[in-house]
Amino acid sequence: MADTALKAECTVDDQLSAVYNPYSGEAIGSVPTVDAGAIDSILRRARSGSRTARAMSRASRANVLEAAARLVEQRAAFFASLIVKESGKTITQADKETARAVNTLALSAAEARRNAGEMVPFDALEGSEHRKGWFTREPLGIIAAITPFNDPLNLVAHKLGPAIAGGNAVILKPSELTPLSALRLVRVLVEAGLPEEVVTVVNGNAEVGAAIVSAREVRMVSFTGGFATGEVIARSAGLKKLAMDLGGNAAVIVMEDADLDLAVDSCVSGAFWAAGQNCVGTQRILVSREVYEDFRDAFVARTKRLRVGDPEHQSTDVGPMITEVAARTARAKVDTAITSGATLLCGNQLYGSLFTPTVLANVPAECAIWHEEAFAPVVCLQPFDSFDEALQRSNEVDFSLHTGIFTSNLDRALSAVQLLEASGVMINDSSDYRFDAMPFGGFKYGSMGREGVRFAYEEMTQSKVVCINQRDDVG
Repeated sequence: MADTALKAECTVDDQLSAVYNPYSGEAIGSVPTVDAGAIDSILRRARSGSRTARAMSRASRANVLEAAARLVEQRAAFFASLIVKESGKTITQADKETARAVNTLALSAAEARRNAGEMVPFDALEGSEHRKGWFTREPLGIIAAITPFNDPLNLVAHKLGPAIAGGNAVILKPSELTPLSALRLVRVLVEAGLPEEVVTVVNGNAEVGAAIVSAREVRMVSFTGGFATGEVIARSAGLKKLAMDLGGNAAVIVMEDADLDLAVDSCVSGAFWAAGQNCVGTQRILVSREVYEDFRDAFVARTKRLRVGDPEHQSTDVGPMITEVAARTARAKVDTAITSGATLLCGNQLYGSLFTPTVLANVPAECAIWHEEAFAPVVCLQPFDSFDEALQRSNEVDFSLHTGIFTSNLDRALSAVQLLEASGVMINDSSDYRFDAMPFGGFKYGSMGREGVRFAYEEMTQSKVVCINQRDDVG
């Protein structure tokens, strides 16, 4: 599916960068790229877009987002196919991502209409009985949005939808590996009535990204990606708002009273969805020693039944990783863990960019595959002897996002909610569950700020207070 990408007015077509299918290696399209020398024209367009976006009524913003949601829904088969071709997700997973993007845009439209501010009870303070007023939610101005490859449509919608709802302009830098879905989404927004200058798409290297992030006129950076890049952004951004989702590696806990069939099925899905390239993926599973062997055997058997291959086939469960380099890196980490004493239970086979679902047991805590996010189809199983030990092992990592616990004991589940260091605790579900309206972000070093449409909208706007001193003797 060759496709020359939408070219923003600010870009200079210095060169075209090819986009490749991770499974076949075929070039499926190309995008014009720019370098840091284009920053002046990028900012000039964004300034114009900011003025335009601010002037749009809440109704017009909502109408654009609602119309865009309908268009994506009508073209769902096209978007799903594009996601498969550029990211390697299976067609089933791409269908789900497309449906979620429709929901994200619709939620953003609702937020534009709903979340405009509220009354302030000034007369609740003695001495302010004559004052009345309210606050509104106003746009920040220009927002830089930097998105990853693993959800090339819906994570872009999570940046653009709330930003547009709030009346902002956006400079969007999608992943260099998966820019086509983002460009198509922007095209749909323009078709739905969004003025073209409101969103400026920039395809380029780290240097142009750094120039955008450090630009004084950019009032917020919304970034989803790795911790190392997040640190670089934080150091160079200057005085502006930052919202970052940097991933996590919190564990899923399986207690002795868990429904093991449910736990196995949920954790297999949570571990190997999108070939494990999922920031809330299930990577570490802590299992009560009383049921460890039963869980282990069932989990390995279920994993071995997964079909690995061409993501365009409906029967495929696990497609390729984003590049052959990513697959080789994942295998190297697994090999290091095995050399250090871990037991390989299944997987660890490499076929180009395909890396078979891999299950390890007894991984030493010092191994990277245990304490860092693998972002690969790799799972580590570990038995525990007490609830306190399970909590301690889950909390020992620096990056956490979602965690999960399987148990039939409600008191214990609620105790885990209080004690687990994560931004989301999924009870009787794996860590990878996400609903696009809920607050979403990491714990400890894993995040700054929150996504989820309402919460991102509030991050991307600022309050303005109006107070009227209405004296009795006036008038």
